[in-house]
Amino acid sequence: MVIPVHDVNPARRTPWVTYALLAADIVVFVALTPGALGSLTGGSDLADLCRLQAFLDRYAAVPRELIHHRMPDLVPTGGTGVGPQGPGCVIGPPGYDKSPELSVLTAMFLHGGWLHLLGNMLFLWIFGNNVEDRMGHVRFLLFYLVCGYAASYGFALSDAGSGEPLIGASGAVAGVLGAYLVLYPKARVWVLVPFLIFLPLRLPAWIVLGLWFVLQAVYSSGQGVTDAGTVAYVAHVVGFVVGMLLAWPLKPGTPPPPEPRGVLFGRRAR
Repeated sequence: MVIPVHDVNPARRTPWVTYALLAADIVVFVALTPGALGSLTGGSDLADLCRLQAFLDRYAAVPRELIHHRMPDLVPTGGTGVGPQGPGCVIGPPGYDKSPELSVLTAMFLHGGWLHLLGNMLFLWIFGNNVEDRMGHVRFLLFYLVCGYAASYGFALSDAGSGEPLIGASGAVAGVLGAYLVLYPKARVWVLVPFLIFLPLRLPAWIVLGLWFVLQAVYSSGQGVTDAGTVAYVAHVVGFVVGMLLAWPLKPGTPPPPEPRGVLFGRRAR
C-alpha cells in the first residue's frame, strides 16, 4: 500500500469547503468524542469506553436502523456496572429520539481513533482541493454529502442485520478519490512506498487511486485481511464508484494538470 503525500496539481482558488470539512472532523473528534484525548495518551478506561459506545450508538449510522427505520429497545447508556460476567457497560431503553437518515450525516464526522481520522484527513487534504476547484464550493459540498450517503446505504444494504455503528468520512472521501481519478488521471502524486524504508516516488494518479480502489474491492470480499468485519470496505467501493459517476460529466471541460518536470513536492527544483 502506498501512502500519498502531495499531488503536483495546484488549485486555482482556495478550497474553503475542504478546509471546513477538515476542521469539522478534527473538532468533533478532539472536542466532542468521549475518550479521544485519552486514547492518544493511553489513559482510556472502562468508563471512557462505555461513554464512547453510547456516543457512537446515538450519533453513528447503524445498518439495521437504516434499513428497518427503527431503533433497538436497548442501547448503551454510557454508565458502567458489574454483571454476571464482571464489569461492563450498562444498557437500557434509549432516552432520546434518533433519525436514521440524519445519523448518516452525523456519522460522517465521527471517527474511531486517531489513525482512522488522520488517514481520512490526509486523503481529503491532498485530493479534495482540486475536485472542489473543478466543481465549485456548493456543488462540491453537495457531492461530498451524496457520496457519503450512498456509501452508508450501500454498506447497509450489504449487511442489513448489522448492529455495529458505521462511522467515518471514508465513504465521502472515497467519492472524492473517484472524482479525482476521472478528472485528473494523469496528475502526478508523490507517494511513500514501504520497501525496507519509505521510498518517495512520483506516480500518475490513475496508478495510485486505481490501486487503492482495487485493494478496497478485494478487501470488501474478505480476501487478504483479518479485520474485514470492522472496516466498511463496501462503503469505500460504493463511494468511489458514485464519485466517478457524478464527476464524469465534468471531465470534458477539465483543464489538464501542469507538467511535473522539474517540480518537487509542489516547488520548482533548483
